[in-house]
Amino acid sequence: MSICITCGTSYDTPPHPSCCAICEEERQYVPADGQKWTNVEELNAKHANKWTQHETQLLSLQTVPAFAINQRAFLLRTPEGNLLWDCIALLDNATQTLIEALGGLSGIAISHPHYYTRMQDWAAAFNVPIWLHASDREWIQRDSPFIQLWQGESLRLNAEVDLIRMGGHFAGGTVLHWHKGDGVLLAGDIIQVTPGADRVSFMWSYPNLLPLPATVVGSMAEKAQQLNFDRLYGAFAGQDIKAQAGKIVSESAQKYIDCLTRE
Repeated sequence: MSICITCGTSYDTPPHPSCCAICEEERQYVPADGQKWTNVEELNAKHANKWTQHETQLLSLQTVPAFAINQRAFLLRTPEGNLLWDCIALLDNATQTLIEALGGLSGIAISHPHYYTRMQDWAAAFNVPIWLHASDREWIQRDSPFIQLWQGESLRLNAEVDLIRMGGHFAGGTVLHWHKGDGVLLAGDIIQVTPGADRVSFMWSYPNLLPLPATVVGSMAEKAQQLNFDRLYGAFAGQDIKAQAGKIVSESAQKYIDCLTRE
């Protein structure tokens, strides 16, 4: 197996592929010094996963030292089973042992193709489905019997959790709505939390700084307004909005639209 060092996407092809299809696409990038690869053994030898507890039932795990895009995955514990939100490339023995000790997984859901990484191996290790929006099927680089493509605007995973298609960054861009209590949104970078953790933004390409049209952002804001959530957790460490997240998303979207449409 080959793993792209820039984005973490995995490929079955030996030797290393000539290019990474994810990085070659305009929303990602190939480094100036060229495409580079690693494998599972090298990744396990040089990295580990760090765990953080955010709420009683919500933990995140992130690879250290930083690898590829450096996103974090989340483990959401619900009465109907634990869900992995988004994915990272490193699945080592310690991570598998800890997750099994917490009750294993009932499924995996991923916001968009930049975080597919080694989802196939995670699903096989825990014998669970991977829910991906069908609009992004072209970006799946390795087949797996565990992949379940869903269509439409929402998918209920259990009594507490829905997947919502937001679009934007990718056609199938998805957020996870945990509607227990005041509500939580796990947003990946479909909705990007800004450094002050008091605003959000929306982009077609983050590394290449390419914006989304005002109409698309407006549509995303409308979908968010239909959800009840007080807290929002983004793709990267520190991207945690602890209160009034729904209001912040709405106001930030309007500011974005104003900036794009003013003369």
